[in-house]
Amino acid sequence: MENLNSAVEILIQSSNTLFILLGAIMVLAMHAGFAFLEVGTVRQKNQVNALVKIIADFGFSAIAYFFIGYWVAYDITFLSSAEQLSANSGYELVKFFFLMTFAAAIPAIISGGIAERARFYPMLVGSFFTVGLVYPFFEGVIWNGNYGFQDWLAETFGAAFHDFAGSVVVHGVGGWIALVVVAMLGIRNGRYRGGRLIAFAPSNIPLLALGAWILTVGWFGFNVMSAQTMDGISGLVAVNSLMAMVGGIITSLFVGKNDPGFIHNGPLAGLVAVCAGSDLMHPVGALVTGAVAGALFVWLFTYIQNKLMLDDVLGVWPLHGVCGAWGGIAAGIFGSEAFGGLGGVSLASQFIGTLAGIIVAVVGAAIVYGIIKKTVGLRLTDEEEYNGADLSIHRIGAINED
Repeated sequence: MENLNSAVEILIQSSNTLFILLGAIMVLAMHAGFAFLEVGTVRQKNQVNALVKIIADFGFSAIAYFFIGYWVAYDITFLSSAEQLSANSGYELVKFFFLMTFAAAIPAIISGGIAERARFYPMLVGSFFTVGLVYPFFEGVIWNGNYGFQDWLAETFGAAFHDFAGSVVVHGVGGWIALVVVAMLGIRNGRYRGGRLIAFAPSNIPLLALGAWILTVGWFGFNVMSAQTMDGISGLVAVNSLMAMVGGIITSLFVGKNDPGFIHNGPLAGLVAVCAGSDLMHPVGALVTGAVAGALFVWLFTYIQNKLMLDDVLGVWPLHGVCGAWGGIAAGIFGSEAFGGLGGVSLASQFIGTLAGIIVAVVGAAIVYGIIKKTVGLRLTDEEEYNGADLSIHRIGAINED
């Protein structure tokens, strides 16, 4: 019987390790989606830079999170023997891998907003400190209960802030950081003339669509595997993710008037919004959440470009920042029993937790990128921007015509 119990325990441990490893691989694949979504959206003279930024940001993010960020969030380090690290089938290591792919999404989100005019190495430095300090600070507050914030919310409003897969912790924080950096960088040269918007059309719609599809598929690992163990897996999360995605598609199609850029970002908006409450909502609530997010993205992207003259190239603030914030609040609405959800959430806690994420993101970005801007600068010269980031930074174009 003792041998049988031991065998069952090993099987459970190894199954959990495999489960979260598959999730980590799926989220890792999403970074290819970030890359191709940006490649297809930017002008051809900036396509190489888009690809290099995403993979370089990932490398810097992994180092920052391994040595600093994971310790800040969870008070865990990996500076021990391999024998200790491989305990329980190496589950803790793979859990780090999974959460690191979440952390690395922050610079990938920012990259889309600051495309075509940002310097390369200063932005990598910003990514390092964002993933090493700013993001894990809020991650630890929400997902590890650091500093008593969640306890205070539970005692005051009856429930802690609920963010199952990171509508606010990941997407909201990334989107609001991006807003600050986009504002610091200013608009691309030639974008506005006489107060009127000059459209820079996407360079490659098929690559844009490919990026959106890769992100959409990988998102089911992002959401479902956020359970982190086999016994926590729920088909409700998968179907809610599906319905939110569909809601985003439909509203972005109609509100965006058949625009392919909008319709391929619509499902992403829905998926961003459903992350927080995907484990609680009724599928109809998830559909509504995604539908609102899809419309929000189209309206806000158009508004900030035309009225605010905020040059957010991929619309990452509306997509991740605003839809992420909406997702945090929607979890408090559609996660409640009154709307068919499983309950255990407080709308007040969802508002306060969402606001806290925005504050941490804005303040953290202002400090990190403000220092970089004052010391070495964030933006390419006019000549470098005119020639394109590909030739100015990487000395090679995306396509060889010879």
